[in-house]
Amino acid sequence: MATTLVRLASPRSGILHKAVARSYSGHAPEPNTHFKITLRRSAIALGERKKETLTALGLHRRMQTVYHAYTPEAAGKILKVKELVEVKNVPASAVRTQSEQRWERRAPRGYSIGSSRLRRFS
Repeated sequence: MATTLVRLASPRSGILHKAVARSYSGHAPEPNTHFKITLRRSAIALGERKKETLTALGLHRRMQTVYHAYTPEAAGKILKVKELVEVKNVPASAVRTQSEQRWERRAPRGYSIGSSRLRRFS
């Protein structure tokens, strides 16, 4: 059982209360091992160095998302363009390839195929 200290809103501010956090799953959460980087702002009016940094990160258009493992190189590139990107820390299980991201964005079909008449005649 893990015990954490939490500052609760009370009339006497500054008092720390103990809160007990119980893990019902029985195992520790998966550690965050990757950066999820999304380009939020355009780099049109910026210098060539910033544009090259975005290209090195694999970002070419706004709202594009890429994943990079935790490395000093990736962290340095993110710091160079921190005003333009949104960064989240995610576990390895949350990393998606470009085709997986495209599949997740796809709209539902809106209908389902019950049966096909073409199969009866073959």
